[in-house]
Amino acid sequence: MAFEWSDDNNADSSSVVHSPAVKEEEEEEEEEGNLEFSQLLLWKASSSSSINSSVTNITDLPPALVSEILCRLDPKELGVISCVSTLLHRLASEHQGWKNFYCERWGLPLAPKSISSPGGKSWKDIFIERESRSRTFLGRYSIDILYGHTEAVRSVFVLSSSNLIFTAGYDSVIRMWDMEEGFSIASSQPLGCTIRALAADSKLLVAGGTGSFIQCWKAVEDLPHLFHLAASHTTNNSEFLQLWEHQGPVTCLALDPFRIYSGSWDMTVRVWDRSLFKCSMVLRHNDWVWSLVPRASTLASSAGGNVYFWDVDTGDLVSVLGNAHVGNACSLARSHMGDLLFTGGDDGSIRMFECTKNCNFSLVASWNPHSDSVNSLAFEFPWLVSASSDGKMSLIDIRKLLKSSRSPAKVNQVAVTRTIVEPPQRMLHGFGWSLFSVGVGGDRIVCGGEEGVVRVWNFSQALEIEQRVQALREMRLDNRMQRRKLQMEMNLKGSQGHQCSVAAKNQMNINGNRNGSWHGRRGVGGKLKA
Repeated sequence: MAFEWSDDNNADSSSVVHSPAVKEEEEEEEEEGNLEFSQLLLWKASSSSSINSSVTNITDLPPALVSEILCRLDPKELGVISCVSTLLHRLASEHQGWKNFYCERWGLPLAPKSISSPGGKSWKDIFIERESRSRTFLGRYSIDILYGHTEAVRSVFVLSSSNLIFTAGYDSVIRMWDMEEGFSIASSQPLGCTIRALAADSKLLVAGGTGSFIQCWKAVEDLPHLFHLAASHTTNNSEFLQLWEHQGPVTCLALDPFRIYSGSWDMTVRVWDRSLFKCSMVLRHNDWVWSLVPRASTLASSAGGNVYFWDVDTGDLVSVLGNAHVGNACSLARSHMGDLLFTGGDDGSIRMFECTKNCNFSLVASWNPHSDSVNSLAFEFPWLVSASSDGKMSLIDIRKLLKSSRSPAKVNQVAVTRTIVEPPQRMLHGFGWSLFSVGVGGDRIVCGGEEGVVRVWNFSQALEIEQRVQALREMRLDNRMQRRKLQMEMNLKGSQGHQCSVAAKNQMNINGNRNGSWHGRRGVGGKLKA
């Protein structure tokens, strides 16, 4: 979380009456702040480093050790430290820990700018900008409705990196939309079956449904919108492929840089090699597969009411989370690092689990925002969005459940506060139809359902308001700091002028005494002459 200046703190600092020794007092306060935070940081590092007891200030530590200490702080602590003194501000702002925080939450940005590049943003600025954007889902929004499908929309996928939305459903047609403008870009030929799953990245688009096959489109170079959807198997186009091996409807799809994952009601998950487009692994379940989410070398899948955890490098079943829901576990979502797992079920509940390194699951929180089955989940830190057959969407902010551990042995690890039931932060409703799929990207939430239209919840207005508020806050802070600086200069000049006036007065007194004594001598001399 990015640290922001508090108006109350600034008001207190501006109301201080400055003495003639303001500069010296501020230097002493800065040294005390350095000492206080140095002791805190030394305590942070005491678990892994032996430090000389004679060290009392962070400036006395080697740069490598200082960097290691800062790596053990969370974003809020780094933000607090950067406000203590100019030295700590420079150390905390330029630290590479901001890059780690960003990548842990959202992954690498599309075109990251180097800190050393001319005019490029620092990782701290990029982190703060993305963190402020994540608050927009609590602000104002507008709703855009995309028409084009003739029947219910079963699946939506948001490719925010290219500003594209992909939708499909019972009409067996895949449509591609411009996320910013909201117009239809292209549509595919009818595939002859209900499309239940979509997945895409900048190089590949895959779709699957009741036809038991996976339809693949390769990205076309120099094509502004990546994929030539109108291509079909009758055109002998190398960008158009079909994968046949499932024996039942394909219900879920996912991509990573090297693999394609597909789950089916034939009770299997198949792992495909992206370069060869061949099945390399089959993961068998005991019930219909409803959802799957890969992260790194692990895969979470749901079949029936159970959640399975797989090692995709070896194909081994690592652990099973039994009876996660009453009924089927219809939807899954995971955090970017894979340490948090979210499940939605037929019982209308949403549950959050923590995954340890040993692939053990522990229940963290449970929500009951819906009265019908949770058909889809989407997660983009810190928001978890759900779509349900009751026609409602819930927005859940998980930040308050995540707290940094204060234990020296577990610094920089996530400690999760165990709770039983948590209310959602926001509910979006009024559809009157079942919702089947939801996607999140940037400042948009996209959903599709039985109504046969695609709704886009646009929070860009809230983002603009947040940016204006942030700009005004920074302007007030700058003005306050400038007034404080001018006040300090005036106080210093006043103290110097007072010292000069005192010195001049003393000098005048001395001169006056001398003049009086000489006049007395002259007077005496005159009388003697007389």
